[in-house]
Amino acid sequence: MAVSLSTVVLLGIALFFMLHNRVLSPSGATVAALFGFCLASTGMAPTINDAIGSIADSLSHIG
Repeated sequence: MAVSLSTVVLLGIALFFMLHNRVLSPSGATVAALFGFCLASTGMAPTINDAIGSIADSLSHIG
């Protein structure tokens, strides 16, 4: 768990700086994909899925 969490933090920081500098090359896309896969393996995955589901549900009721 500690290794995956530190990997998520490092990839998140790298992705933040790539997006902040507007440099999303193929290597940046790889970092983004790795960040997503690592984030999905942490304990935050159910919370993220619930948040996305509630946002989608809210948007379906608006329109």
